[in-house]
Amino acid sequence: MNIILLGPPGAGKGTQARKLEEKFGLVQLSTGDMLRSSVARGEPLGLEAKMLMDKGQLVSDDIITGMIRERIKQPDCSRGFILDGFPRTVSQAESLDVMLAACQKEIGAVIELKVDDEALVDRVSGRFTCSQCGAGYHKKYKPLKIEGTCDVCGGHDFTCRADDNAETMKTRLKAFYDQTAPILPYYQSKGLLKTVNGMAPMNEVQEELESIIKHAHNSNKGM
Repeated sequence: MNIILLGPPGAGKGTQARKLEEKFGLVQLSTGDMLRSSVARGEPLGLEAKMLMDKGQLVSDDIITGMIRERIKQPDCSRGFILDGFPRTVSQAESLDVMLAACQKEIGAVIELKVDDEALVDRVSGRFTCSQCGAGYHKKYKPLKIEGTCDVCGGHDFTCRADDNAETMKTRLKAFYDQTAPILPYYQSKGLLKTVNGMAPMNEVQEELESIIKHAHNSNKGM
């Protein structure tokens, strides 16, 4: 089962993707991580991307889909994958469809996490992460049990993303609505789009996501 998680920054895509990885054995694919890894390993697509980035240019859709193509060939993706952060535009969605068809693969479900804009700004503004183990927290919604100490590893060093602030978040939301939101009707027309209320408690969101994936998986088996 291959799925796409859509939603504005701060909607909880990364958190839910990790839970789905554990539940279904899927692999979360972040295009940002793949790009950095490809550059670090000196792979042809990575070197081409680095050359463009060094010139201040955007990495082309062909390069990104090429990286995804190579990644999904790896054994750990045999049970399926979750695309988080891609596609961002209709042209990327079309490019992805062509590539997957050539690999004899398809997307089983596209799930939008819908969250109120004001709530997103509030969510993102209070996030911080343990530098040692990567566990995520929030000053209001998921505070530390013991002040200054990570609940998971006991570490005492924490970081906040530089762009996790109200003003930057508003800019990122505008970019999402301008560029990414138009792909929703694209997937709606294919009968793949499902919408989940991202404002619901985390466990309820998780249960609804799992239900959608199970239903899509069973439907595909019956075809």
